[in-house]
Amino acid sequence: MRWWLIPIVLALGWFAYTLTPLWALYDLARAVQAGDTAYVENHVNFRTLRVSLTRQLAAAVKSGSSEFEQRERQRIVDAATALALPLAEALVTPQTTVDLLDDGWPQSLDLPNPPALLATGGLRVDKLGRLGAFYTASELRGFRTVVIAVPPDRTGPDQFKIRMRLRNWSWRLIEVELSETLRARIVARISRATKRGGEQGTEAPALRSGD
Repeated sequence: MRWWLIPIVLALGWFAYTLTPLWALYDLARAVQAGDTAYVENHVNFRTLRVSLTRQLAAAVKSGSSEFEQRERQRIVDAATALALPLAEALVTPQTTVDLLDDGWPQSLDLPNPPALLATGGLRVDKLGRLGAFYTASELRGFRTVVIAVPPDRTGPDQFKIRMRLRNWSWRLIEVELSETLRARIVARISRATKRGGEQGTEAPALRSGD
């Protein structure tokens, strides 16, 4: 055997392996565009997704309250964190996950919708050649986790990221890192609800669509 072939074969094998998340991404994108909630339900880890969204929203609220005094900041953070959990729960269903991935914006939450996010801002793979853009916007972390920017050709506050993990020979979505724009809008909504609850002297109500 020609030993110099070994590193070439290994390199080609590794390259082929790095392509496997793209096929899973392609199937997920097609399911999202078709509104196939059954496929999404089987290929998304909703437990880790829920934890991730709650953590992101709580951290964003904490960061946005830095201008207040310590006691007031703690009150706001505690109340807002309590509201972040039901809001994350509302986002973590097969239908709302499709809604979020479709164009990068959850219309079910009735938030102001930036025009830049419409139509081209979500997980869309209209043709196989589009996978090349997603490949260059992906980052393999270890052997089992990949992070992909969506949309791959639009950097900035409107871009979000998804994290996929290999489990039982299948890539599954485990996390969505919300765009800066969306995170700011949700935090503003949480802050308004927290402020209303504080002014009434009672615990802030759970957020509903349209609050």
